[in-house]
Amino acid sequence: MKDSPEFLNLTLENLSEQHLCCTINSKKFSQGVETKKKWLSERLAEGHVFRKLNARATVFIEYSPLETAWVPVMGDNYIYLYCLWVLGDFKGKGYGKQLMEYCIADAKKKKKSGICMLSSVKQKNWLSDKAFAVKNGFKVVDTTRDGYELLALSFDGTTPRFSERAKEQTIKDEKLTIYYGLQCPYIPFTVETVRQYCEDNNIPVDLIKVDTLKKAKALPCVFNNWGVFYKGKFETVNLLLDTAYLQRILKK
Repeated sequence: MKDSPEFLNLTLENLSEQHLCCTINSKKFSQGVETKKKWLSERLAEGHVFRKLNARATVFIEYSPLETAWVPVMGDNYIYLYCLWVLGDFKGKGYGKQLMEYCIADAKKKKKSGICMLSSVKQKNWLSDKAFAVKNGFKVVDTTRDGYELLALSFDGTTPRFSERAKEQTIKDEKLTIYYGLQCPYIPFTVETVRQYCEDNNIPVDLIKVDTLKKAKALPCVFNNWGVFYKGKFETVNLLLDTAYLQRILKK
């Protein structure tokens, strides 16, 4: 497996001193950074990997064994790829390719059956680039009726799948309902934004914290830290749910 001095992996020893790539330009997510670091400190022993460019940049990959990944995806001996981001001036320098190659090499070294990730027929915000994944050999192995896809790079012919519960993408409750995880540093800020807006406008809302692996595996929707329902229907995985976006959902 290739390594590079340009990159580093977060560990229990360096976690407190390292920045989290996706929030380096904003102080309003500071609470989320601490929540994320606590969550990470509990996941690293499970084989969770957060690898980033050793610079002040949004260039990183994050993945974990599927068995301990907080997503409603089932399968044996797979890696689940949560995020692969390269933003700003760091695009076009081959960093995304290097990070993906590291993940693939790491999976093979650990004798995994493959790697999988959440995607969609039409590219959606907060999902890693489908075209890039396909270029690296990923294929669609499962789908939901509303256009979400599970992509996989299989090394041995086996494939993972969404849980049957996740593929329903519906709940019985009609009110605005949001399932949220603890992994992304943007989440506490967005949860509070939604909570305050709903309180100010007398909108019933159910904010459900997904704080255990068991809860994550049993979710009624595809999930990558965030899942929004309204009138019983799944709406989005986009976790930057500002008031304008929220208003559009509530008008449906």
